[in-house]
Amino acid sequence: MTGSTPDPLPLGVRAIAALFFLSGAYLAGAGLIMLARPGLISMTVGTPLLFGLELAGPYMFLLTAAVAGAIGWGLRRRVNLMRHAAVLAAIAGVVMLISPVSGAVAAVQLKSLAVNGLGIIVRVIVAWYLSQGAVVEEFKKKM
Repeated sequence: MTGSTPDPLPLGVRAIAALFFLSGAYLAGAGLIMLARPGLISMTVGTPLLFGLELAGPYMFLLTAAVAGAIGWGLRRRVNLMRHAAVLAAIAGVVMLISPVSGAVAAVQLKSLAVNGLGIIVRVIVAWYLSQGAVVEEFKKKM
């Protein structure tokens, strides 16, 4: 066989891209439902991903869904700019979750502490993984 097969995308990058796609699909679905049937679902369904921006309405849901989809697409296509955007989004998520975790510790709310703590852990893993040398080199390869 004379044709060369492209290098497969690392499993971790695929998982992170899927995470962005799923988050985007969730936000897009919620935003479209809010536009089609106002009042059917609460804007608070976006709180875990939008950190207060959900108050801007369904268009913020759709905008954030588009950004998450673009990051997921860029990770799948090995676009280095989107790798940086994913790391930045993960770090921003960590910063946004510090206050809820601190409040949960002070008020001894174990469920909130566990959920928000897990959110921080996942975001740190995403930023750490996408910053590793081997992954950075993978994004520098030509497809």
